[in-house]
Amino acid sequence: MRVIALLVALLVLTAALAAAQFKSTATLVIAPTVVIDAKGKYIDGLEARDFVLYDNGVPQPVQVDESFSPISLVVAIQASASAAAVLDKLGTSGILFADLLAGDRGETAVVTFTDDVVIARDFTANSDQLKSTLGGLHVQGTKAVTLDAILQSFRMLASRRSDRRKILLVVAEKRDRSSKAKLDAVVQAAERQNVLVYWLDFSTFVEPFTAQQKTTKSKDPKKDGEPLPPTTAPGNLLNIFTELAHQGKPNGADALTRATGGRAAAFVTKEALEEAIQAIAAEVHRQYIVSFTPHGRPGYHAIRIEVKGHPELTARTRAGYWPL
Repeated sequence: MRVIALLVALLVLTAALAAAQFKSTATLVIAPTVVIDAKGKYIDGLEARDFVLYDNGVPQPVQVDESFSPISLVVAIQASASAAAVLDKLGTSGILFADLLAGDRGETAVVTFTDDVVIARDFTANSDQLKSTLGGLHVQGTKAVTLDAILQSFRMLASRRSDRRKILLVVAEKRDRSSKAKLDAVVQAAERQNVLVYWLDFSTFVEPFTAQQKTTKSKDPKKDGEPLPPTTAPGNLLNIFTELAHQGKPNGADALTRATGGRAAAFVTKEALEEAIQAIAAEVHRQYIVSFTPHGRPGYHAIRIEVKGHPELTARTRAGYWPL
């Protein structure tokens, strides 16, 4: 009898340890959530009991953490010839990325892409390094492998500690031009990771008209400062037809921001670019970090979230996820 009792006790202990191990290693789904009223004002002060989150239509118990966890941010920038004016505008924006968006204890990396993807600056908390990197941006090619760059950014973010909030900010056209990766695969990769995607898009047809006038640098005082002809001809007929065909491609900006809970915004001027960065920073630092333990069948899970008893409030979060 004593042997049987010992065996039973051992089995119970083993089961308890296994249950504890499963609980401690369960993967949480992170659902950054913004709550606004009818006027677009952020609503603060809500707690876990104020939210109802539905996973495939089934309410889930959630926890809500402060949005003060340190941020790992990747800024992926299109550096093609058609984006030359954008690179000029980004040259003085390093402090906005480091100090305003990534914030306290944050870290920022910069990826550029044209024909290839380049890690221009690995993760750093030094705003001077970021300003130097952004100030040195230059045209690197003619293509735009946007989706390939996004996958590279996901790989970089996957290497960061799990207790950090992971954000990707893409500064590019909203439609890919020449990646090997396909949009569906990239969206699914985003849904499998707890990465929040924001997108600042521009028109390659309009942007060249906003570029600073280039001038000649010469030792001859008569030639120094003379205006140079534009390097692009955005209004030519061939470019118009090319851009019309390009508009028929899938909108990557909408697909990825909707899937992850971020948002997309367009800009033309430098002031509009900086205002958009500031608006994203304000949103990131006013989010509720809602999380839950996934259950149920494999495959894609759609999620939505509401504020109990307040139909006048809008809660925006990621569209869904794929269980790991």
